[in-house]
Amino acid sequence: MDTAWLTLTSTMTEHSITMWTQSDVCWKCPLQQVLHVHVRVKPDTYNNVTVLVNTSFVTEIAIKIVDNATYQREVCRLNKKFREYGDYSLYVNPNNTDTDQMMADCTLVAVNETWDSNTPIIAAVGILIGMAILWVIIKYLYRNHYLYKVMFCLKTEYLINSDLGTPTNMNPGDNTKNIDKTKQRLKSLDTFRGISIVTMIFVNYGGGGYWFFKHSRWNGLTVADLVFPWFVFIMGTAMAISFRSLVRKATPKKQLLLKIIKRTIILFVLGLFINSSGGHNDVSTLRIPGVLQRFAAAYLVTALLELLFAQAEPYYEDVWWRCVQDLVVYWPEWFINLAFVAVYLIVTFGIQIPDSTNCPMGYTGPGGISENGNYANCTGGIAGYIDRWLLGTAHVYQHGTAQKTYQTTVAYDPEGILGTITTIFICFLGLHAGKIIITYKSHRGRIIRWLIWAVFLGSIALLLTKCSQNDGWIPINKNLWSLSFVLANGSLAFILLSVCYLTIDVWHIWSGAPFFYPGMNSIFLYLGHEVLGGYFPVQIKVPPTHAARLAMNLWGAAFWVIVSVYMHYQNVFITI
Repeated sequence: MDTAWLTLTSTMTEHSITMWTQSDVCWKCPLQQVLHVHVRVKPDTYNNVTVLVNTSFVTEIAIKIVDNATYQREVCRLNKKFREYGDYSLYVNPNNTDTDQMMADCTLVAVNETWDSNTPIIAAVGILIGMAILWVIIKYLYRNHYLYKVMFCLKTEYLINSDLGTPTNMNPGDNTKNIDKTKQRLKSLDTFRGISIVTMIFVNYGGGGYWFFKHSRWNGLTVADLVFPWFVFIMGTAMAISFRSLVRKATPKKQLLLKIIKRTIILFVLGLFINSSGGHNDVSTLRIPGVLQRFAAAYLVTALLELLFAQAEPYYEDVWWRCVQDLVVYWPEWFINLAFVAVYLIVTFGIQIPDSTNCPMGYTGPGGISENGNYANCTGGIAGYIDRWLLGTAHVYQHGTAQKTYQTTVAYDPEGILGTITTIFICFLGLHAGKIIITYKSHRGRIIRWLIWAVFLGSIALLLTKCSQNDGWIPINKNLWSLSFVLANGSLAFILLSVCYLTIDVWHIWSGAPFFYPGMNSIFLYLGHEVLGGYFPVQIKVPPTHAARLAMNLWGAAFWVIVSVYMHYQNVFITI
């Protein structure tokens, strides 16, 4: 999967040749030698060697003539995005010129180019859209009693219902009760959370093997990089609403503090439980950071700040700054969180790694072979050093996303200590989205403010990156949880929240299904998919193709959606 055959054929009679390749996803990486084709012995024969090449990204290829044992001279260079399972031939023929040096012509021929590997994705999206449309049609027919009329052909019953009104099992009191519940709980928040957890399950199960459903190798942003920050964001949004409710009930702060500490400890311990699954329970090598541990830290800090500054009725009518009171009233929280960001930037770019002679101050690259291997042991810069220093090399993640592409040898944890600071900040951005809900009562006021924040945060992210993947001041980087990464995800989160809120709670054109259900039991689903992900019937072994793995991973995500629907109708809601 994600490979093609490339056969290098040489007709050179005086020189052997070498082939060097590198994927364009590897930032500032030198080409690596993969083939050596010797001089052909007989005039009527060809020397050829076949190798597998990657099809996920553009591959850069260089052909060099070996002039002597120590010197190789490049004669041609080309770039190609190969198709999966394709068969290609690269012919290198001598070029008879008047120059003193031997030259060569390179011709790349596609012997057999198969179908586009993205076809299963397109088909899956089409099927899902078709299923959604079919479900909407069925619901419409059911609610308007067309199915009842077609299936049973009870014309008399139809006429009676037309004259007397369709009977219902819900009495007026029950109807009023349901309306009140809708007003108290915004389904858009649960739907947002459900979208995050279902997408997280899908990408954790493999995402069909597609690169854009995997985490970025280093700099960049993929679908897999969105879900964790979104989950943290919506945790902050829900926190604002729940704290307002508790403050209005005059809940003692001591009780709230104990609740915060209890939830933090439970999340952290559950994270260690996940890390120890699969036989990784050796205390001497147990990974300490993790997803739930990062949740715990972000929740603890954000909740403690909210405990200090939350207000029961934060709306002020007769003040000139009422249009921005969501900022003014909570200025201490903004000041503290911006101070956190300042500390993150100072530590990241202003502190030299101790006892390091080759890691420059402010380095945030992947190390390994990047930049010709000059900073091979500097993976993650000061962020990686802090984790290895405080936690120990054996207690951080050993198989980072940069390891294969950049050939890194230094352990680096994407859920490390320094990135927790910016995780707290995106949790606070979610908290502020919740404060907009409790401060402003009109739908229009909420939507406008969310979209303004989306544009503002997105613009800063683009500025910091210079609209480039690798060449900006602060590239988007999930491994580091860079400032631009947090701002970009915050921008997208505000947009997604606006869309969910409009379609579900304002226009009522979408019920939030099926994502609403997993959003009500997100922690249970996260733990379940981590622990039971390798067991039947959640996942089974399938052929190593995108189509088979996509179907299996979609089923894995759908399985937990079904579980959440069942739990919902059984009134089972597991919270921490």
